[in-house]
Amino acid sequence: MSSAADLPLISSGKVRDIYELDDRLLMVASDRISTYDVVHPTPIPGKGAVLTGISDFWFQRTGQIVPNHLISVTEDVPDDVRGRAMVVQKLQMLPVECVVRGYITGSGWSDYQKTGKVSGIELPEGLQESEQLPEPIFTPSTKAESGHDEAIDFDQAIEAVGDAELMERVRDISIELYRFGAEHARANGVILADTKFEFGTDADGNLVIGDEVLTPDSSRYWPADSYEVGRGQPSFDKQYVRDWATESGWDKSPPAPAIPDDVVEGTRGRYIEAYEKVTGEPFDAWLERTGAQL
Repeated sequence: MSSAADLPLISSGKVRDIYELDDRLLMVASDRISTYDVVHPTPIPGKGAVLTGISDFWFQRTGQIVPNHLISVTEDVPDDVRGRAMVVQKLQMLPVECVVRGYITGSGWSDYQKTGKVSGIELPEGLQESEQLPEPIFTPSTKAESGHDEAIDFDQAIEAVGDAELMERVRDISIELYRFGAEHARANGVILADTKFEFGTDADGNLVIGDEVLTPDSSRYWPADSYEVGRGQPSFDKQYVRDWATESGWDKSPPAPAIPDDVVEGTRGRYIEAYEKVTGEPFDAWLERTGAQL
């Protein structure tokens, strides 16, 4: 097998392309990058490999918490997508995004300022931006086909899934995964501020985590050595591109503008740094292990 193009394409999202592979799927993380839900015409070289490598790292270490959909990152992976593709199980995905927040930031900070709550959860008074919460909180959201996901409370999540017991398991597992990831990250000089998981059920009805896990695209990672309560934090994700896009004068409607070379390089460097801090190994080691050609 030499090319992913030889396989039936099932779906193509802002970042991932999913192909049919007999009774399995081939999930490919592209180098595409989007801001404000619009894909830019300029890729970030190596970004897809970073997302896949970090997901593989966490999938290998969290099986004791919950089974995952990963089958292989090398066997049956076409040559042209090695390093940024996973062969995975087919799942029936749940219709909610499972967000866990350990720090008050982003949209959670905006909601807290307005209501003192996030997803219906009452939080202590007087929290400052980027402050660590007393305990991680589960703040689910919808899965939007287009545009932004919308925050919902736990009762609405139960209604969407249709199974209260299953949703309670999902909540508890999500928080356990976050705690596990946050502890590892902090020991490596990184703060895991929040993250998003996606779950599904397999053919036997077992709960399985799918998609990506604890990557810079699905999580907010901050460098611990510059962390300071009371302000926004620099992060190892596409915030660098988002900041540039915001300042560029672009009105956030399609088409998105091309990204300058210096911003591409700065963003690429942040993704690779995230990989190396989280996994504790050089990014080149992942490329060599999977036979990737970037």
